[in-house]
Amino acid sequence: MLELWVTSKQAAKSAVAPMDMTIPVVDLKKHVKMLLYSKWQEEWDLETNNKFHAVKPFVRHWPSLTSRKADTLLTRLRIGHTRFTHLHLLFGEEPPMCSRCNCHMSVRHILSECTNFNARPLQFFQAPSVSLPYLLDKTPHVNLFAFLKSIQFFSMI
Repeated sequence: MLELWVTSKQAAKSAVAPMDMTIPVVDLKKHVKMLLYSKWQEEWDLETNNKFHAVKPFVRHWPSLTSRKADTLLTRLRIGHTRFTHLHLLFGEEPPMCSRCNCHMSVRHILSECTNFNARPLQFFQAPSVSLPYLLDKTPHVNLFAFLKSIQFFSMI
């Protein structure tokens, strides 16, 4: 009986004794990173009226393009801030209007909504219509800049 009591006492002590378990830093780092991305995604999901959210609904790394100039132009398109669509703010003027659609010019309007460029998406993207995520995704469409040059918008980004 004494042996049983000693064994049970040792088991009880070992249950409350601190365990020498070390978590590898690599595992801890992965877990913290996953938690941060999860929280960031939750916050990002609340930003539905953000222009960039329409293009990038998920928080993840996007690689840079090989050319700094091309990467800058692509970023301006993704966030919807180009010289053409925002220059009026510097001069206190009215925003540019689309002569065909009679609405404010925006990157979304120029790339995917305007009927003025209806034939061109088929020519450049082999699609009757296009969306901003399709054109400006993690890997932008290969013909995006050629399309922008053809409609004389490339130099106004």
